[in-house]
Amino acid sequence: MTIIDPDTIRVLIGDDHRIVREGLKQVLADAPDVAVVAEAPTGPEVLAQVATWMAPGAPGLGLVLLDIALPGIDGLDVLQTLKRENPRLPVLMLSTYPEKQYAVRCIRLGASGYLNKSADPDDMLAAVRKVAHGGVYLTEATAEALATAVGQARTHAGPEALSHREHQVYRLLTQGHTVSEIGAQLGLAPNTVSTYRARILEKTGAKNDVELALYAERHARAAAPGPSMA
Repeated sequence: MTIIDPDTIRVLIGDDHRIVREGLKQVLADAPDVAVVAEAPTGPEVLAQVATWMAPGAPGLGLVLLDIALPGIDGLDVLQTLKRENPRLPVLMLSTYPEKQYAVRCIRLGASGYLNKSADPDDMLAAVRKVAHGGVYLTEATAEALATAVGQARTHAGPEALSHREHQVYRLLTQGHTVSEIGAQLGLAPNTVSTYRARILEKTGAKNDVELALYAERHARAAAPGPSMA
């Protein structure tokens, strides 16, 4: 491990796309108080790297930049594991998904912030610094999503009414995966997936997978940013 000033924010990047990791490293390289000390392209490798850097006697990490769509272990599952094993380690989620789709779920699971990968470099650095020093970074879109989620929770409406595992199954169902495929990907028995599917249909009001796909499409359109945000 490279010797780094103790006041420097040590960052681990977890993302499966090398071009994204290189872009993030370039953005963070412009900040003298931030250093990318590790990177990992899969969920299991993120957990392994964190375990190494956070072990007794190791230098430690100031922040994990974590993608949602990671191979091996889903980024949201990685987030849950990180917060269970290292509750004081800040995690800033990065994604191509709009804030309205995943920001609230990430915050509820313990993330200290949520940023779209297309965020301005200055915003990225501001988020890294704030989160690394114990703050929570909320964009205007994330704050709006949180406010909307509070209203939806009262009426049990929208995807945010789903539990973490239900949302994983929901996402895979709406992508066209079968119950067996979902079970294999999430490590669940097919009958367990079927139980989750039944709960999802009940909570969303959909009668079958076709209606569920249409439901997901409507909510995705509602979550998409308008032309002024392009």
